[in-house]
Amino acid sequence: MQVWATDLWFSASENLQRIRDAGVDDGVFPIHADARALPYGAEFFDVIVSIDSFYYYGTDDLYLSDLARLVKPGGVIGIAAVGWTREIDGPVPEHLRAWWTQDRPVCLHSAAWWRRHWERTDILDVELADTMPDGWQRWLDWLKLIAPDNATEIATLETDRGSTMGYVRVVGRRRLDAPLYEPIASVPAQYTKAPLLR
Repeated sequence: MQVWATDLWFSASENLQRIRDAGVDDGVFPIHADARALPYGAEFFDVIVSIDSFYYYGTDDLYLSDLARLVKPGGVIGIAAVGWTREIDGPVPEHLRAWWTQDRPVCLHSAAWWRRHWERTDILDVELADTMPDGWQRWLDWLKLIAPDNATEIATLETDRGSTMGYVRVVGRRRLDAPLYEPIASVPAQYTKAPLLR
C-alpha cells in the first residue's frame, strides 16, 4: 500500500519525520497542499480518506466533483469528523452557547446532511452515513490528550454527552457511470478590439 499523506497545516518535512519515526517511510509520502488545489491526476487513487478536516472545504457544492475525479471509478471516498447528531435548526441549545462561535459550528453537519449533500451529485453511491455511538467520547478523549487547556470545549462535550455533538462517518463509492470533468482553472480567450457601445 502507498499513502499520500496530504496536509495543509503541517509541513511535509515535519510529517516526514513522523512517518520515519513510525517506520513507514517506504510507503507513506507527505505532501503539503490545500484540499482545494490537490496536485494529483485524475483517477490517481483507489481510496481517499479525510480525517477531521472535510467540514472545512467539503461543504462546497462543487467540491465533491473535483475530489471524486481523483479516485478511480468504483473507488471509495470516506470521511470521519466531528459533527452533529442532528442538524441544529433554530436557536442554539443553551448548553452549547459558551462553545458556539461565529465560525465553528456552521461547517459542522450531521451524517444525514452529508448523505444528502453527496447523494444529490449522482457521483457516489453512499454506503455508510452514521454517527458513531460513542463518537462524542472519542472527541472528548482526543481533546483531553492534545488540548487539555481547552476547558470550554471539554465542558461542553461533558455536558452534551452525545445529545447534539458526535463523530460522523460517511463512505461513498464512485459510480462507474459518473462522468467527471477537469475543473475549469481558466477561460481561454482571445482579445479582439471592439467598441464597447454598439
